[in-house]
Amino acid sequence: MDRRSMLRKFGSAGVLAAIAGCASVQKQATTTAAGGGGGSDGADTTSTIEGGKATAWVARPSAEEKSIKQNIDQFNGQSPHTLEMSDISDLGKKTSSAIPAGQGPHTFEWAHDWIGDYYQSGFLADQSGKLDVSLDTFTDAAAQAVQFDGATLGLPTSAETVALLYNKEYVDSPPKTVSEMVDIMSEHHDPANGTYGLSYPLTPYFISGWAQAYGGYYFDPDKDPMLGLSKPETIKGFNLVADTFTKYMPEDTTYGPQASVFSTGNAPLAINGPWYLATLREKNLDFGVAELPTPDGGTPTPYTGIQLWYFSKKMQKDTPATNAARSFIEWYATNTDLLLEIAEKHGFIPVHEDLAGSDELPANVKGFSEAARQGIPMPTHPKVKAVWDPVKNAFKTALNGDESMESAMAGAEETIRSRWES
Repeated sequence: MDRRSMLRKFGSAGVLAAIAGCASVQKQATTTAAGGGGGSDGADTTSTIEGGKATAWVARPSAEEKSIKQNIDQFNGQSPHTLEMSDISDLGKKTSSAIPAGQGPHTFEWAHDWIGDYYQSGFLADQSGKLDVSLDTFTDAAAQAVQFDGATLGLPTSAETVALLYNKEYVDSPPKTVSEMVDIMSEHHDPANGTYGLSYPLTPYFISGWAQAYGGYYFDPDKDPMLGLSKPETIKGFNLVADTFTKYMPEDTTYGPQASVFSTGNAPLAINGPWYLATLREKNLDFGVAELPTPDGGTPTPYTGIQLWYFSKKMQKDTPATNAARSFIEWYATNTDLLLEIAEKHGFIPVHEDLAGSDELPANVKGFSEAARQGIPMPTHPKVKAVWDPVKNAFKTALNGDESMESAMAGAEETIRSRWES
């Protein structure tokens, strides 16, 4: 049995010891004397494992939270350790206040975009060199996402990105190009009768694939300038959304109204993420998932989010509790049976190399998995948190016709730079 299988199965005390870490194992043993038969120097070899108790914080919808709780119960039943989970309604606010005071969890689950800010703020613990899991176990994007400044700050479990969804009542096969997409949207767009060509919430995350399709970018700390919102290539992508897609959408571009149009069967196409799958299943919609179509002269490059279990500040010291948290995270991130189960139940996109893009995945999850390969991980640099709201506001301003896209995005860059300086 290979190491990954052992991590999944906890098949022996020796495996438990490996997972728990050497610091958690206290061996009390004497070796039977050569040829001995239980004399005064001979005794049965025994070993005990010092179990630790760790805490985990999550912020998930009720169905997903239930699955995580079941996973933790499974771990607790098979491990010498105990993990206690708490559901936190405002995870960002709570971790930012509790961790500096030494009151936070040993681990928490969230997307990777907090890594840079949290690491520089001293909220996280580097576990490089302490793991029994190689980052080669995961896709390159996932492995990249859990590292910052050479530190390994968590282990990845799943990916999120937007993809094209198509209603099979309207569309036999998904469009491969934006031109084909326009043909489908225009054919079925009939607002007077309650149908639209496209369901598409317009947020910076959702439209990133087009904004970055022609070589543009929002923010890249390795480029000069770091902000690329006003670059012609980025403007071209923003205008693709504004000029090509919005004419086929409901007027209200927020998530709820857009999502409901597709889920009620009143649009042939949608752009949305894997979190949407549960809603579509509840509606018994016959749909498929595919990569974003290709625009003329460009390649869609959406941002992806990598979900991970973070190594919180409480894991800085090698204690039984740290070993418990690390053991759980390693087990969860490498348990392909568990990862496949949550892919089937909740649409999570596995980033484990054995499952990413695999035929074992449900067809729609595989569609999202393939779409995730189009994308790039969201930046983890602390400065990126000042980018999102100005982009959202500038795009809305341009969409309303109050400013040109060029002027609005130039203004967004000025706002972002002023926030960096304040």
